[in-house]
Order: sequence, then C-alpha cells, then structure tokens
Amino acid sequence: MRTIGFILQKEFIQIFRNKTMLPIIFIVPVVQLLILVHAATFDMKHIDMYVVDKDLSSASRQLVSKFEGSPFFFVNQQSFSVENGEDHLITNEADVVLHIHEGFEKDLMVQPGTKSQAKMQLLINAVNGTKAGLINAYSTNVIADFRKEIIKSENLIAKGEIPSAINVNFSHWYNPELNYKIFMLPGILVILITIIGMFLSALNLVREKEMGTSEQINVTPIRKYQFIIGKLLPFWIIALFELAIGLVIGYFAFSVPILGNISTLVLFAAIYLFAVLGIGLFISTVSSTQQQVMFVSFFFMLTFILMSGIFTPVESMPGWAQNLNIINPFAYFIRVIRMILLKGSDMIDISREIVSMSLYALISLSFAVWRYRKVA
Repeated sequence: MRTIGFILQKEFIQIFRNKTMLPIIFIVPVVQLLILVHAATFDMKHIDMYVVDKDLSSASRQLVSKFEGSPFFFVNQQSFSVENGEDHLITNEADVVLHIHEGFEKDLMVQPGTKSQAKMQLLINAVNGTKAGLINAYSTNVIADFRKEIIKSENLIAKGEIPSAINVNFSHWYNPELNYKIFMLPGILVILITIIGMFLSALNLVREKEMGTSEQINVTPIRKYQFIIGKLLPFWIIALFELAIGLVIGYFAFSVPILGNISTLVLFAAIYLFAVLGIGLFISTVSSTQQQVMFVSFFFMLTFILMSGIFTPVESMPGWAQNLNIINPFAYFIRVIRMILLKGSDMIDISREIVSMSLYALISLSFAVWRYRKVA
C-alpha cells in the first residue's frame, strides 16, 4: 500500500503540474455541460411556415390563424403559388408549406349528417426526418383542434347531433413538464465523465512511453498491479469528483430532480469507471503514441455514444444493433443514471445492470492487465 501511495502522490503532482490538462479536467466539462444541455434538444420552438391559400375564405383564414396562434409556427409568407412554396422549401426559407385548396370552406360547410371532404395539403421538408416528424405531429394537433371547433359549430351540426366529447385526463410521470434538459443532462454527464476516465487515463499512460519515464519505472521493483492501480486510481477519483460537480450543476442550474439514492448512483458509477478505465488501459497498451490513442479512442467513443440511446431510443434500433449494445458501457450508465435521478429506482431495480457492469469491469481490466507488459 505504501508503494501505491507514492505512485498516487506522484500522479497527482504530475496532473496538477500540467497546466494543459487542468483546464481539460476541471473547466472544459463544466462549460460543455452548461452549453450542450441547451443545444442538444429535439424541442421544436421555431417552425417557418409558407401558406398557399387558394380559398381566401373565413374558414381558411381561421385555420391559418390557428397556426399563427401556436407558439411553434411562424407564418412568414403567403401566396397563391405552390411552386413558390416549394422553392422556399428547397432554399430552407420554409420548413413546411400549408396548401389550402380552392373550395375549402364550401366543402367544409356541408349539410348535417353528410361527410365533409375539404382538402388541404402539408408539404414538409423531410431532410431531417426527426424534425419532419415533429412538424407533422404539431401540424396534426393544430388541424385536429381546428376540426374540433368546426364540429362544435352550430352552423354545421344541429345541437342535438353534436357528438359527445371524450375527455382524457393524463399525466406525465418522471418528467411532468416534458423538459428536454432534464432528459439530456444525465446522458451528457455520462459522456463527460467517461472522457475523463477512459480517454485521459489512456493518454497519460502513453505519455509516459513517449517521455521515457515508463522505462525508468520498469527497472524499479514496483510490481505491475501496483503501477496500474497507481496510474488508474487518480482518474477514477477525478471522474467521481466530476460526477458530483455535474449533479450539483444539474440540480441548481437545470432543476434536475434527484429522486433516487445518491449512494446507489455513486456505487454504479464507481463500477462503471473501472470498466472504462480498463478500456482506456487496453487502448494504451496497443498504442505507441498519443495520436494513436486519440484515433482509437475516438472510434470507440463515437460508436458507443451514437448507440447509447442518448439521442435516439435504443428500442428503435435494429435487432442486431440492440444485441450489439450489450458491450456498450455508455448504454448501461445512461439508462441507470436516468432511472435513479428521474424515476427514483433503487438497488433492486438496477441489480441486473450492476451485475453486468461488474462483469464488464472484471473482463476489461483483466484483458488490459494481461496485455500490459512490464519489462525489467
């Protein structure tokens, strides 16, 4: 233990002396957390709409007013040409074109008991499929609300023929206000502490090779396990410290609830960091320079992040991708941190993830230690 203590002391002194690494460890993650939580959102708050109203009736103006009254839609221009609207879609000046056909009000104002066949069209820019889906959903809600007002209008249906409304009372559990920041912050926090645990630890070990200090350590009586513990433990401690800072920022700056037990989260984070530290150590053993570490780490981190479920649901992925996600540590921690913070899950609820991540940590560290060579 005394030998490990000396190595830890040496590592912390080396970290705090490195003026380049200090901002990367303590300042950059905080800045990224404050910026990315605001930027990484799928909430649509500004949809540019181009209106082609060929009917110019009170009903068509009422429909356009419904869109203008929505906080999401901004009607920028109107004309009688669908081609002009399509040109605005091509130049990205409009996100959606609302095309109201001629005779819209006439077809809408039918006799009671007959079927209305009023026609309108939505042309949506679907280059971004997610954005197009949200625009379609928002537009459908506005049109449905317009239709509801028309149905209740006495001009269309006699009072005795108004269908009874179905009142649906609903509540959103775990995120009542549908605040996307509450959903995104835990996932971004996982990515930031993983960078500390995996990326910087791997760079630190390879840096020893490039400077030649690892050769000096190799000729000492320090055992391999002592050297590895002394090398990895500082970044394990720093990553947990970063997690604590991120939770404090999330609670006070973004009102992220902490419904579960913090000790449960820290326990899982500790196991998770051992797993990613093992990956970082393994990368350092197969790399000779810091540049190689950066390229290899970038490959793993990009793949893990995109398949982790932080931006898109894992359930929407193909079956083979979901099966491949078993070896993705990001997916485990992002799922667990959201369960603990937002749902208040306890140890029993995440027991499967704890066992899986413990096996993952054991395997990754074992492979990394086996691959590491200490030549005396």
